[in-house]
Amino acid sequence: MTAATHSTLFPQAPDSADAVLEGLDPEQREVATALHGPVCVLAGAGTGKTRAITHRIAYGVRAGILQPSSVLAVTFTNRAAGEMRGRLRQLGAQGVQARTFHSAALRQLQYFWPKAIGGSLPRLVDRKIQLVADAAAACRIRLDRGELRDVTAEIEWSKVTQTVPADYAPTAAKAGRETPRDPAEIAQLYSVYEDLKRERGVIDFEDVLLLTVAVLQDRNDIAEQVRAQYQHFVVDEYQDVSPLQQRLLELWLGDRDNLCVVGDASQTIYSFTGATPDHLLDFRTRHPGATVVKLVRDYRSTPQVVHLANGLLAQAHGRAADHRLELVSQRAPGPEPLYTEYSDEPAEAEGAAHRIRELVDAGVPAGEIAVLFRTNSQSETYEQALADAGVPYQLRGAERFFDRPEVRKAGIALRAAARFGGNDSLLADAVDLPSQVRAVLSGEGWTPQPPAGSGAVRERWESLAALVNLAQDFAAARAGATLADLVAELDERANAQHAPTVQGVTLASLHSAKGLEWDVVFLVGVAEGMMPITYARTDEQIEEERRLLYVGVTRAREHLHLSWALSRSPGGRPNRRPSRFLDGLRPGSAGAAGRAGSAASGRPATGVERGFAGRGPAAVPRRTQRSPARCRVCGRTLTDAGEMKLMRCEDCPSDMDEGLYERLREWRAEQAERSGQPGFCVFTDKTLMAIAEAAPDDPGELARIPGVGARKLNRYGADVLAICAGGEPAEDDRRN
Repeated sequence: MTAATHSTLFPQAPDSADAVLEGLDPEQREVATALHGPVCVLAGAGTGKTRAITHRIAYGVRAGILQPSSVLAVTFTNRAAGEMRGRLRQLGAQGVQARTFHSAALRQLQYFWPKAIGGSLPRLVDRKIQLVADAAAACRIRLDRGELRDVTAEIEWSKVTQTVPADYAPTAAKAGRETPRDPAEIAQLYSVYEDLKRERGVIDFEDVLLLTVAVLQDRNDIAEQVRAQYQHFVVDEYQDVSPLQQRLLELWLGDRDNLCVVGDASQTIYSFTGATPDHLLDFRTRHPGATVVKLVRDYRSTPQVVHLANGLLAQAHGRAADHRLELVSQRAPGPEPLYTEYSDEPAEAEGAAHRIRELVDAGVPAGEIAVLFRTNSQSETYEQALADAGVPYQLRGAERFFDRPEVRKAGIALRAAARFGGNDSLLADAVDLPSQVRAVLSGEGWTPQPPAGSGAVRERWESLAALVNLAQDFAAARAGATLADLVAELDERANAQHAPTVQGVTLASLHSAKGLEWDVVFLVGVAEGMMPITYARTDEQIEEERRLLYVGVTRAREHLHLSWALSRSPGGRPNRRPSRFLDGLRPGSAGAAGRAGSAASGRPATGVERGFAGRGPAAVPRRTQRSPARCRVCGRTLTDAGEMKLMRCEDCPSDMDEGLYERLREWRAEQAERSGQPGFCVFTDKTLMAIAEAAPDDPGELARIPGVGARKLNRYGADVLAICAGGEPAEDDRRN
């Protein structure tokens, strides 16, 4: 890394209020200096909204206009709140409260409960699903796991929309909700669930907001005390506010108008939780004198990515679409989005993994690549494909970085080493801070090379590796930094939930990808039935699916790959079609001419690529390992990716034809030399061993070997079968 890069990781705070404004564009500067009265910031994806609002707070604090302790900034995730706290710290605006709605409400509730109610606050339940299960048992209603989860979601929706059990059925019908059970049954379950909570003296996540609202409504003295503390409010992601959160915000404000809201109606994707963009869209009606600033300069994505994003919204309908923002890319032109069609979902996963392997081998950091899908159930196929390709990955949705057990243990070990390291022989040969950290974390499970395969062991290693990388960055940015300095930095980051980046390809649902960005994004499963999802039937639901795809597209900085499969499984009927949202945008689709042209040049978009689509001899289905595999010799369950390719334990006897294996290796070396790729990009050693053991006679047998995907079967199948038959591949069949 360069010194310039390090300076952005650990920047010095601006030396004056005016210095806070340096580097802001005209619209961001307008946001930063609008410190009085209601302010509404309509901010498109990638336009620097977090930068604008954090600089606004910092400018107000540094100019002496805002008292840090009087500012409350609220957002929707702990990650976003942590990022905001980290940025404010870097700008020299310590002391500002940046929290989620629930965190801010819980803090107030804990403080005022003894005064308002008496005694201590009831225990907060971690998981309400067990209480819902108990309510179902009490009602003699049988719920399977899926129904249990769905009923729990309905109860959560009811509470954030301030719907009581008696009103659930008519309110759900009016909202057009697809209820998982008869509405009367859900209302009964909801009522019994509330009774059980009272009997057990516990509250749930939504109760935190409900009870805070109740206290502030009923006790004007407490409400005035809160308003005396917080006099200036900033709300991020305002399009995601629920009616209950809006009510809490109004109670915090009272009759004042020192409020700044930031949002984008085109990124409303959580309506199923009760979120609505109406509060954002109606802001100017409620506050006629509000200052409104639009941020449309997109600093994240290339013109090609922005052009596709704008094209998606240009076809949208409804109220949110009427207020869409036309983004203008500020970056240099980049490659056109790639559109790829595959025969089936396993082939699609293998194709993405192969392309990702090539990108990583070419020097693209794995942490700058993401695979985004509509539902979490799609993850497994891509986990397996990436593991087979030897590509590290991480799943979004896991616990927060500094809450992970291995990170907490590592922090304890580093703190002990900082205090008593002079007596630790482990650090005797450590000459600098990074080597000290590596030495300490080696005792916690870190190794220079990652462990093979995936799962919990790999996830723990990735966490420790992130700390090692952070130590290297910290040492380069601060000459002479000690282990104690690093421990202090980690403590500050833990308090702010400002986690270092874990290096690995990100696998995430589109919903969990909101607020993130990568250099390379693979949007997979972009087919009818998945995007939009099958159960999206109303116009409003369809439009939310379109916005979800828009969010996915705008996560990409430079490279964007969109793909779909014609069938779910190998050999299935190819009756799927690309998503309707791509009609007129992807080359070759109806209406694409003149609409999907390059944003940079005005020429028709290029970069269309079709994967295997079920034609020719490669149309034979392959068997992919989706469930626990067992050794074909001893029957033991296999977990290692290499053993799963062989379908046997490493130690179990092999019936491999050694001569065939060597001939396959020689052939692979020729192919690798012709294509300029490493040999494993043709076939890995384990796959060649599996082929030599099976000695397949036809494409069907070859396709059933793990590691021989549709594309490789199409490309190399004829050669491999000829070698297995004892012959030589035809010269014409030797493809580069």
